[in-house]
Amino acid sequence: MALDTDELAPPPKPARIDLEVMSVEALTERIASLETEIALIRDLIGKKKASRDAAAAFFKS
Repeated sequence: MALDTDELAPPPKPARIDLEVMSVEALTERIASLETEIALIRDLIGKKKASRDAAAAFFKS
């Protein structure tokens, strides 16, 4: 039986970073890194939705 990844528990959250002690440059780099990660996650969500929708359409026919 295949594992449904949508039912897995989310990974644990990383330890909180103290942003107050970071420099402007470090904060700017962190924002860029997070924006890149968000874009990758949005792309993955889109692919998963498309796959799920294709399977639903196949079994609906």
